[in-house]
Amino acid sequence: MSSFRRSRTLRRHARRIGAVLAAALSAVAFTACTPASRSADGGTLDVAASVSQWGTMAQALGGEHVVVTSAIANAAADPHDYEPTTADIAGISSADIAVVNGAGYDTWASTAAGTAGIDTIDVGALAGVEEGGNPHLWFSAQARTAAADAITDAYVAADPEHADDYRRLNAQWQERERQLDADIAAVREVSASSPYAATESVAAYLFEDLGMEDVTPQGYLQAVSNESEPGPADLKAFSDLLAEGAVRLLVVNSQHGDAAGGQLSDAARAADVPVLEVGEQLPDGCDDVVAWMGTLVDRIRDLLD
Repeated sequence: MSSFRRSRTLRRHARRIGAVLAAALSAVAFTACTPASRSADGGTLDVAASVSQWGTMAQALGGEHVVVTSAIANAAADPHDYEPTTADIAGISSADIAVVNGAGYDTWASTAAGTAGIDTIDVGALAGVEEGGNPHLWFSAQARTAAADAITDAYVAADPEHADDYRRLNAQWQERERQLDADIAAVREVSASSPYAATESVAAYLFEDLGMEDVTPQGYLQAVSNESEPGPADLKAFSDLLAEGAVRLLVVNSQHGDAAGGQLSDAARAADVPVLEVGEQLPDGCDDVVAWMGTLVDRIRDLLD
């Protein structure tokens, strides 16, 4: 997990997930000995993603030559508390290619793919982010670009017959990323070094790309990183920061509503500080992660105007 909130799911449910993993792998053990190649059903590659952020990318990069299944595709789901089903793990374990977030975000998926010997794109490994770092990597332009190239390389290796198609789709994706980069750069021209604060680090990579400065009080950060409730003094320091107009934007995780977050949102609005609500999952109405980031950048620009 990030410095704001350490992953607790794997510790809390480790034995249960281990049992589910063992059951799922025993059910698909005979298929794990087959090398990654085009699936027998329809000649498409079977791709499994842990979350839809990467699953939608994998589908866009494979087009008609791949069938992608995302274990977590519900916009309201919280991956930090997610308990994979036997079907989830079997889907990862029997795929031709797996795409996982890594960085401790979806260890169950990384473990299932690794145990089954599946060709795996681990975005955390590509980005150099280990467990304990910020795992919300789809907010990072660098991580998305690296993931797209790695997925394309895996497709070309598994299905060289359609290599030209995969490279064409990659070029189209990267062109969209360049357009998004241009939009980010335009906002960065007016927002560079502007202070913002956040109740969690969910969108921190995006704000780094925007050149904004995180001024969230350290006491609050320390409390949340230790998985404890911020104390009255920490909340007062945060509320005072907002009341003083020392930040241009407050970022809250819309999927983790709690009393502290609600109190800070109220304090921000009382001080005419804009509040940006951001969830962790691909929201309904966004086809993929680039479209989602574009919507967020537009929203941030409007809030800062």
